Amino acid sequence: FTPIRETDPMDKLTRIYLKEVVTRHGIPVSIISNRDPRFASNFWRSLQNALGTRLDMSTAYYLETDDQSERTIQTLEDMLHACAIDFGKG
Repeated sequence: FTPIRETDPMDKLTRIYLKEVVTRHGIPVSIISNRDPRFASNFWRSLQNALGTRLDMSTAYYLETDDQSERTIQTLEDMLHACAIDFGKG
């Protein structure tokens, strides 16, 4: 996870995206994004199109994205629990 501010301009978000996502993990096949105007902009759509990434916008309370969030949260909780157990042994 990479923290960003709601006030970060698109050029900064693009640099962060290329540095933290693309260089570390490769170009995504698809992205499900919220409807933040920065990620719904023509620039962002054009960038993803040029990279060959399918860009989908989530809708409020869409079950699939809610399930995805829940799985991510559960994974983080499991990882923290495992770290706490390991830390307690040391």
